[in-house]
Amino acid sequence: MEIKAIGCEPLQLKRVHLENSHTLKVYQENDGYKWLKKAMNMSPDTIINEVKASVLRGRGGAGFPTGMKWSFVPKDSPKEKYIVCNADESEPGTFKDRYLMERDPHALIEGMLIAAFALGSRACYIYTRGEYKYLIDIMDAAIEEARAANLVGKNILGSDFSCEVYTHTGAGAYICGEETALLSSLEGYRGHPRMKPPFPAVEGLYASPTVVNNVETLTAVPQIIEMGGVAWRDLGTEKSGGTKLWSVSGHVKKPGVYELPMGYADMEKFIMEDCGGIRNGHNLKGVIPGGSSVYIMRADDVIGKKVLMDYEGLVAAGSLVGSGGFIVIDETVDIVDSTKNLSEFYKHESCGWCTPCREGTDWIVKIFNRIASGGGRPEDAQLLLDLCDNIEGKSFCALGDAAAWAIQGAIKRFPEDFMPYLNGQKTASIEPEAQKF
Repeated sequence: MEIKAIGCEPLQLKRVHLENSHTLKVYQENDGYKWLKKAMNMSPDTIINEVKASVLRGRGGAGFPTGMKWSFVPKDSPKEKYIVCNADESEPGTFKDRYLMERDPHALIEGMLIAAFALGSRACYIYTRGEYKYLIDIMDAAIEEARAANLVGKNILGSDFSCEVYTHTGAGAYICGEETALLSSLEGYRGHPRMKPPFPAVEGLYASPTVVNNVETLTAVPQIIEMGGVAWRDLGTEKSGGTKLWSVSGHVKKPGVYELPMGYADMEKFIMEDCGGIRNGHNLKGVIPGGSSVYIMRADDVIGKKVLMDYEGLVAAGSLVGSGGFIVIDETVDIVDSTKNLSEFYKHESCGWCTPCREGTDWIVKIFNRIASGGGRPEDAQLLLDLCDNIEGKSFCALGDAAAWAIQGAIKRFPEDFMPYLNGQKTASIEPEAQKF
């Protein structure tokens, strides 16, 4: 697996190749916790303003400006304030957070402690999906190392700042990647999303002000303190600051985790040169750039188009950055079969809280099963789009939107794959090996 920075000096990945990079010793030998010390000599408002100036946008999928989210936390609240790291990483095609926690856990701890100092929090929680249980062991060991060095706990580095860091594992539910469902799970309840407002910054964990940020987002914070917000922003674009990690999988010769400056100017070059091109002599058919829930792109949306790899560039190209789960698909893939697989995933992972999502995803799977077994009808494409319209924007959280976008993108952009099924000329008989991405 490739692990490298393209078009920039490595920031998020600068320590991961070092031997024993997960240890406190190696982290401190490479400037670790130096930026926590610097931050503790800054005012909380100054730290928040630096994060605002960096234009760091949430790397978990939503892309909301991190500094703005931090500024929503009420300063005069008498309640405890909490920092929660969303390490659930549920989005299919996404694995860069796992790599950061495995290879550089202290960067996450340092980022959380800086956030806690800026927001007046005395407790941080790292919420990890059940399948990542081994990462909890790595994080717990790193937390204990930091505590022994007086970097976590009471009177950190001899100051008045005290903060504990805790880990918590869920049971492997996709819905708990949504921040309010995560908070419900962290409190010991079922992982159901909550109605907003109130937003977590005002009423989150234990009905107290809470900031929920993704792993990659929080590990960027020490870099911002090191460089200054404006300098970090200038690594990317005016509206999408810094660098971004992309989890590249699928039919490329060099899958892996890649760090690119925001606004990297050419998706085609990234696929064909940086990632080694399409494997086994095949041709590019499509790209899902931001994890399974974003709109799929056709090869002719990419080839010769100079697609910018940032929030604005991918919206202009008809998709989204999402979580950076970059899935490359070659011409051996039947889009009907792969989309059917995704529809089954979203049905399985729906928490059942909202009627449109619970019932809609079930009916979508039923229709796909009928189509795949040879019972397709010409009107089924519109029927699926109508069902998606009844789900999209009508649920408490974005799971319904994700389920709808995956199907809408496939039907609208690959009609040639659907037509043989809808005319009763084809059944799902593609060899399983060809469907793996």
